[in-house]
Amino acid sequence: MSVQVESLEKNMAKLIIEVPAEELEKAIQEAYQKQKSKISLPGFRKGKVPRQMIEKIYGPEVFYEDAANSLISAEYPKAVEESGEEIVSRPTIDVVQIEKGKPFIFSAEAAVKPEVTLGTYLGVQVAKAEITVTEEEVDAEVNKERESNARMVAVEGRAIENGDTAVIDYEGFMDGEAFEGGKGENHSLVIGSHTFIPGFEEQLIGKGAGDNVEVSVVFPEEYHAKELAGRPALFQVKINEIKVKELPELDDEFAQDVSEFDTLAEYRESVRKAVEERKQEEARRQKEDEAVQKAVEGAKMEIPDAMLDTQVSSMLEEFASRIGQQGLSLEQYLQFTGATVEALQEQMRPDALKRIQSSLVLEAIAKAEQLEVSEEEFEEEIEHMAAAYNIEKEKLEDLMDDTERKSIRTDLSIQKAVDLITEQAVEV
Repeated sequence: MSVQVESLEKNMAKLIIEVPAEELEKAIQEAYQKQKSKISLPGFRKGKVPRQMIEKIYGPEVFYEDAANSLISAEYPKAVEESGEEIVSRPTIDVVQIEKGKPFIFSAEAAVKPEVTLGTYLGVQVAKAEITVTEEEVDAEVNKERESNARMVAVEGRAIENGDTAVIDYEGFMDGEAFEGGKGENHSLVIGSHTFIPGFEEQLIGKGAGDNVEVSVVFPEEYHAKELAGRPALFQVKINEIKVKELPELDDEFAQDVSEFDTLAEYRESVRKAVEERKQEEARRQKEDEAVQKAVEGAKMEIPDAMLDTQVSSMLEEFASRIGQQGLSLEQYLQFTGATVEALQEQMRPDALKRIQSSLVLEAIAKAEQLEVSEEEFEEEIEHMAAAYNIEKEKLEDLMDDTERKSIRTDLSIQKAVDLITEQAVEV
């Protein structure tokens, strides 16, 4: 394999990669071996048709696509390494030449890491955070704990009021016919939560346990189930039970139940300290973010579009993975929200640009300040990762290749750069 590098405008490069004819022949033969079991011709058993016969009937290019894909996957990473270029985007591939008996030639256009001209990054000015904790904030935290320790108590002798929880059976009908997804039993509905169709909850106010109620509603025009959107429906509802939330008393017993402290006063003081620590951490992160942003603002660099596109694609994949953990596919999310992939990508572009700029500037600072990562620091990070993944350190190291090791060292040096400029920042 040979590689030629052609520098393009805006930090782009074209790699022209030539693979010997012998390697192309091997790839074509491998493609034939993979496909032959699916090919049948009169006079031959399935999977036994000679390659020459297939090429004679369908043309020699019948196996070119599979062969090309195989060679590109195998040779492109080698070409990048041989070129010495720091590629920072997914490549645009173009097959230049593919013909039996001749070298296979393809090109790959990709972004290369931009050069960064640093401005002022030590001693930048950042806003000073004033950390105070009010009694109202302590009350809010204590009340959250009360809410989480509340219990639901059935009430009798009165009708449903706003804020109550109604335990209901329901079934929905359209034009006299029950519709899919419109039925539920012993469903706990908080009146006033607006979690049901608009107008549903309000029609239960004033009704009592044991009542059967007809609820008339109209589904919103933008309702996610298109077959129901904008249409009127009638729900047959049976009210099984009315419940209210009962909060525990704010006393020493409550403090003992929810904490390690014996008195309410001690518990409140621990809450105050926790809020203060949280605010201090938020202030530290804010100072860190502002210092990094000031360093980025003082730097100069030209970000290629392909690099930005690749970052946006990675962020979209991260987003899809996050909502996937909640049981929602990207396609479902788009359907429910009415958004498009293109709209999501456009929303992500500013943050993607910010991530790229911050990473490039911090790498440049680490290099300028010679912030090297020691072997001890690297090993300590591996231990933390192993603990997070709940696997043995040696096993994790076995799974890592040189690229991943380099990435970890880069991340550690970037964090050192963040720590440096944050420590040197001047609060005003």
